[in-house]
Amino acid sequence: MKLLYQQMLAFFGVLIVAMAIISVMFIRSTSNTVWQNSFDQLEEYTDVLKDRAVDPNTYLINTEFIEHSEEILKKQNVHFMIYDATNTVRYPQTAEGQATAIAGRYWKQLENGDAVALPELTTNPRNGKQQSMTIYYKPVFLSGKLLFVIAAFAPVDNIQSSLRRTEYNLFIAFLLSLLVAIVLSYVLARYQVNRINRLRQVTHQVAEGNYDVDVKIKSRTHDEVAALADDFQDMVGSLRDSQAEIHRQEERRRQFMADAAHEMRTPLTTINGLLEGLAYDAIPEESKGQSIQLMRNETNRLIRLVNENLDYEKIRTNQILLKKQTFNATEALGEIKVQLKQKAADAKDELVLKASPDVQVYADRDRFVQVMVNIIQNAIQFTQNGTITVTAKTGYHQTELSVADTGIGMTEDQVKNIWERYYKADPSRKNTKYGESGLGLAIVHQLVTLHGGTIDVQSKKDEGTTFTVAFPDEETAPKQAPITHTK
Repeated sequence: MKLLYQQMLAFFGVLIVAMAIISVMFIRSTSNTVWQNSFDQLEEYTDVLKDRAVDPNTYLINTEFIEHSEEILKKQNVHFMIYDATNTVRYPQTAEGQATAIAGRYWKQLENGDAVALPELTTNPRNGKQQSMTIYYKPVFLSGKLLFVIAAFAPVDNIQSSLRRTEYNLFIAFLLSLLVAIVLSYVLARYQVNRINRLRQVTHQVAEGNYDVDVKIKSRTHDEVAALADDFQDMVGSLRDSQAEIHRQEERRRQFMADAAHEMRTPLTTINGLLEGLAYDAIPEESKGQSIQLMRNETNRLIRLVNENLDYEKIRTNQILLKKQTFNATEALGEIKVQLKQKAADAKDELVLKASPDVQVYADRDRFVQVMVNIIQNAIQFTQNGTITVTAKTGYHQTELSVADTGIGMTEDQVKNIWERYYKADPSRKNTKYGESGLGLAIVHQLVTLHGGTIDVQSKKDEGTTFTVAFPDEETAPKQAPITHTK
């Protein structure tokens, strides 16, 4: 069964059940009210006769007054009877021999002073004929003694006629309500189904790969369907971002494969050419030493390229164990300065170290050196005829280091992407011997995070770049900080 019909059936069922319950309660309430009003009227008539129809001193019945009252109530078919203390009919006289006495069980109640109301008496008490009647008996006492009983009765036809009219009107109202319920249930069901169909259409589009969809559902009250639409919109946004990220990473991967293939092909071509030259004695004897050294350099370049990729994967998957210790950071930076001094000189850069002699750092020494070497080499790569300043100082529960250069700088977009794998801020420099893979800064970011530290970069185009690294001290450093995988 379609959802539309299910919704219609649900709404229609609720409305019909509600109307049926209301109708039954209304009929019962109306019926009780009609009967109660009838008895109340009969009681009022007996109260009037009690004071006017019988003389309590002489026990004489004012026949004229009773007949006059019956004449007035003729249209309502209301009649009266009066019984004395012996359950004998005193009025009307014409009914003697035909009128029926009050049943014994009711007479006992009357003798006890209780009025008796009978909703459906099947015999007319005046003539003994079979007829549905309503009757009200009221006892009258004097000094605790029963004097007489006044009976007022009327056919139930009037009451039943009134109830039938009420039931007929209610039936017409029920049919009209039924029609309205059908229309209303259809409108409500169609409204709900349209909203769900909107979600189905959008879901189908997303399944086909279209993430540029809008599933906002307007609703005055933010109900569950609207909340579902909002959640679905958030999911689509996440899928769209994920898809864009997948495409970007795939582009990075392709670029990396191209770069790696290029970087590997160049030294392999060089090594192959030199080996052929040596094999065929095409290289002069005095140049063989230089050729062997060149092959060693190219081989080391290949090893470095492979090691960087393997190292990054180990760091990224948290497969390395840091051997942290407290050591002199100034001394380690001095060794790095000596190691990179020639590379800085080749780029005509001045490498400056500013640090007090006793700056301590808590880290894995080898990984600390790897981090700082990568950052400084990056600064050398993008700085020509400039200055690279390395500073170190002790901060609050941490050691703070910075590498500031006066190189080409980066744009805001480049700064956002430098921690990503395979990313190169300046693709034109991808063939330089210090930036083969584009993994250097990604490795730096992972290693600093693994230490529980932080790394930040500030850069302006054509003005330079400053990397700031903070390593926590032994008291605050985590045992093994969780790796945050780069995208």
